[in-house]
Amino acid sequence: MADINDKVFWITGGSSGIGEGLVHELAKRKVRMIISSRRAEALEEVKANCSLDAQENIKILPLDLSKPDTLPTKAKAALAIFGSIDVLVHSGGISQRSMVLDTDMAVYRSLMEVDFFSTVILTKAVLPAMIDNGFGHIVAISSLTGKFGSPYRSGYAAAKHALHGFYDSLRAENYKQNIWATLVIPGFIRTNVSVNALTEHGQKLNEMDDAQEKGMSPEACARHIIRAIEHRKNEVLIGGKETIAVYLKRFFPNIFARIIRTAKVR
Repeated sequence: MADINDKVFWITGGSSGIGEGLVHELAKRKVRMIISSRRAEALEEVKANCSLDAQENIKILPLDLSKPDTLPTKAKAALAIFGSIDVLVHSGGISQRSMVLDTDMAVYRSLMEVDFFSTVILTKAVLPAMIDNGFGHIVAISSLTGKFGSPYRSGYAAAKHALHGFYDSLRAENYKQNIWATLVIPGFIRTNVSVNALTEHGQKLNEMDDAQEKGMSPEACARHIIRAIEHRKNEVLIGGKETIAVYLKRFFPNIFARIIRTAKVR
């Protein structure tokens, strides 16, 4: 099992949801953290909710994943804070709740920009330094929809599927350089992902999905993610009985196709 003590973590999406849960759980460990999201004041609040000892090792770096031209500079700034990044966690993202027929192309482009291209840009920006340091671990928060599509999530599912292809390739290319990649596949986690999801014209849904509200806590999810990092897993499924759908799709695809047509996914 890999030791994460004294490692430097950079967590995007650190102001809420799974990212915030990770900050709180990692704050209990002997690590250093850079936490990022658009809202500096929200990051300050997350930091303030950690112990005083942990706060000394938490640095704030605001960024906007929807602005690709700014991300290489942000990555350079992140590398300069502690001199290296050992574990990069891509937790920032946005979901979708709209049907294919109704969805503007601008919404699809926004989803791909934030959920896929931003991770590629930041990964490529820090990967050379990781290779030079002889170690690096990249963690991408995917979704069950990274394994299968479901109604109302066509663009979100496409972006999450893309993450799997990209990080499977990166892992295979860079294993000799001691670079690891973990794809986290959460089911229903109690976050605001559905509240902030984009509808057909780009507005927020502003509604909490029933299943999301009853889901696992972000802190519990974070503990699973930390164990996956320590065990250097390629993939980790996290959630309740909804995760069975991954195996149903794999072994009984026709049955799964009939079920997902009528499943309550909104």
